[in-house]
Amino acid sequence: MALACIADSVVTVTDEAQLDAFMANYDVKAEHNKPIFVLSGGSNVLLPAHLKATVLCPIMRGIHLTAQTDGYVDIEVMAGENWHDLVTYTVAQGWYGLENLALIPGLTGAAPVQNIGAYGVQLEDYLQFVRAYHLPTKTWHHLSVADCEFGYRDSLFKRAPNTWLISCVRFRLHTDVSKVLASYGDVQAVAQRYAEQQQRQQANPADVMQAIIDIRQQKLPDPKQLPNCGSFFQNPIIPQSQFAALQKSYPAIVGYPMPDAMIKVAAGWLIEQAGLKGDGIAPIVTHQQQALVLTNHTPHQATQDDVAAAQQYIADVVYEKFAIQLSREPVWVNPDGSIGYDEHVV
Repeated sequence: MALACIADSVVTVTDEAQLDAFMANYDVKAEHNKPIFVLSGGSNVLLPAHLKATVLCPIMRGIHLTAQTDGYVDIEVMAGENWHDLVTYTVAQGWYGLENLALIPGLTGAAPVQNIGAYGVQLEDYLQFVRAYHLPTKTWHHLSVADCEFGYRDSLFKRAPNTWLISCVRFRLHTDVSKVLASYGDVQAVAQRYAEQQQRQQANPADVMQAIIDIRQQKLPDPKQLPNCGSFFQNPIIPQSQFAALQKSYPAIVGYPMPDAMIKVAAGWLIEQAGLKGDGIAPIVTHQQQALVLTNHTPHQATQDDVAAAQQYIADVVYEKFAIQLSREPVWVNPDGSIGYDEHVV
């Protein structure tokens, strides 16, 4: 979001041994030591002007093939690898599963924190385990999918911020070129068009990836040109009964079935139908092409307060119209490095 921020100190971690060495001499309870704040690529955080913390930035690099059979491969990816570059690399290698997650910004180490997802795929669908350092006890752990306690845009790591530093993620990907998931939105039609251009009858994972890249680039502004952190609001999950009642008044409402008789509603549709596309509280407004995205029109001048005011305004209008409460996706960071909300934010 291009909110200017200065930290008291920053430590970049290039390998696990360096983290061990740093933590061996760091007493988190000592009064002279600042609290630790773990920061990955920064694409999904809202930072204060002054971060009174010691910032740990894991930038370990490397992609390692650890197992291979006729049907799948296992790879271990270090935390500092760019996520989109990883997706394009795996598809080029003939390792499939992550293609629906193309063009999601950020680094691989942060992906499990948010349990990133898009176009019908969640990170947890292909994750085997996470290797992470537990900061309070200064110990290393391998956490399985169950250990990570994944939910919708949620995880153990997200619920316990600044407790874990992820160094490595292992994925199991398949090698079946005919296995694709292209049922969301315009993906199927665009992917099929790519297939036909190559004189193939069926879209393959590379076609799906390119289709998603094209769709995202058309709908989402480039953060380098117009600062934003992608989808700002989570798609709310409501009871099926509430969705059915809304359908009577709004037949075009967009929703996707979830377990336990719940429906995931498209937050972008709610915002747009509330008349908020391109609206907000300057300098923070929704994008003209995608109402789900909040954009910053005064880079390095806008503050957290500006973001909070725009979010509150949008959430209030949507709630008044649909009785659905919107929740923010990006992480709000307090000046002491803790994660939470200030008094301006629902």
